[in-house]
Amino acid sequence: DPLIKSFGLEVHHHLHVMQPRQSLASVTARILEKLDHLLIELNPKAVVGQGDTASVLAGSLASFFRKIPFAHVEAGLRTGDLSAPFPEELNRVLTSKMTTWHFAPTEMAKANLLAESVPASKIWVTGNTVIDALKLCLARVSTIGPMATVAATEHMAEQPTLDRHSHQNTGLASQDQAWQERLLSDRPLVLITAHRRENFGGPLRAICQAVVQLADRYQDHDFVYPVHPNPQVREVVMAMLSGRENIYLMPPADYPLFCRLMEKSRLILSDSGGVQEEAPALGKPVLVLRDETERPEAVTLGCNRLVGTNTQRIVDEVTSLFSDPKQYEAMASAGSPYGDGQAAQRIEAVLRAHFC
Repeated sequence: DPLIKSFGLEVHHHLHVMQPRQSLASVTARILEKLDHLLIELNPKAVVGQGDTASVLAGSLASFFRKIPFAHVEAGLRTGDLSAPFPEELNRVLTSKMTTWHFAPTEMAKANLLAESVPASKIWVTGNTVIDALKLCLARVSTIGPMATVAATEHMAEQPTLDRHSHQNTGLASQDQAWQERLLSDRPLVLITAHRRENFGGPLRAICQAVVQLADRYQDHDFVYPVHPNPQVREVVMAMLSGRENIYLMPPADYPLFCRLMEKSRLILSDSGGVQEEAPALGKPVLVLRDETERPEAVTLGCNRLVGTNTQRIVDEVTSLFSDPKQYEAMASAGSPYGDGQAAQRIEAVLRAHFC
């Protein structure tokens, strides 16, 4: 796994749960069953889960059934709407009911937990570990010159790439370096990510239509879109965005390369939760392609802006930013509310104090 390699980690147990087109119920049940067997085998003192995926819900439930204390990293994120994001909002609400240590990234996340009657003695505000990861990654990968691009993308050489002029896989990434060259170009770059389940169908098509209009309007910009492998995303994106001169479609980027893409970007359009946290730390404005967010701190601070998925709204918001340097600079310089890159040390200290 490129992400694991990026941080020099070693996987001791692989659950092998992913299957094509599996349902949420199937993957959650499969994770739960396999984790239960693993907990019996390992008998750990505690289990740590990060985020709001099915694996976190299954991990907290498996731990609860085995009476093993669970630590939730990134606790307390809420939209108040179980349908957005789906199913992550339900995952994290249920996980909090089975958590012993709640590691909240912000004071607002802590307030959400307190409002749900979680005792203050079980909550620690640590910042978000995504900022730790971002800083670690950028410290390891030079951000200057052509060798940086080679270093950041070296282990992607055998991943299939999506050609900007074709609907088909074109084989090895080395056969089409155009999207990598965007990192070295002086042309402004707009980074796009859109993959959330609630945006499948009409909303994703509206997002793609906005990208088409923006690419036509800003022909001096490059629009780079790492395309999620889910067929409901890939098929729409390929059908609507392939074959356009300044739109570059690429396979999902490994973490070092994605950090470089964010750092290079003038603007980011995204429905991703992580990007809402990472981009402000890099001084990159984010237009959030969602109607609601569980990360309102960045919206309040002014570094992110909720724009939804309406085509005209997206185009208007980008046009407004690009035509108003003061507005753009205000977003870019607003700062980050998600921590100082020391969240992991704070979490470790709490757990060590309990067990040591």
